[in-house]
Amino acid sequence: MLISMQTGYDKQTIQNILESGLHHIRKQMAMGDNVYLRGFGSFIIKERKEKIGRNLRNNTSLLVPSRRVPYFKPSRTFIDMMK
Repeated sequence: MLISMQTGYDKQTIQNILESGLHHIRKQMAMGDNVYLRGFGSFIIKERKEKIGRNLRNNTSLLVPSRRVPYFKPSRTFIDMMK
């Protein structure tokens, strides 16, 4: 793992740190909070409105309820690096 070579920490320690960070991001988002990582991007929650969907097999309509979905928006710095 590149991070362990650069920092001198063993792979297991780095993996535990990263997994813990991702766990806390998921936990915050589950509570309804957005998470902002400066220079990387934002993990935000978008609200999808309820809509009418179609079941093509039965040719019937059904109501799809509103729901919250996670969304990642990369920062401008991150986007510029990818160009």
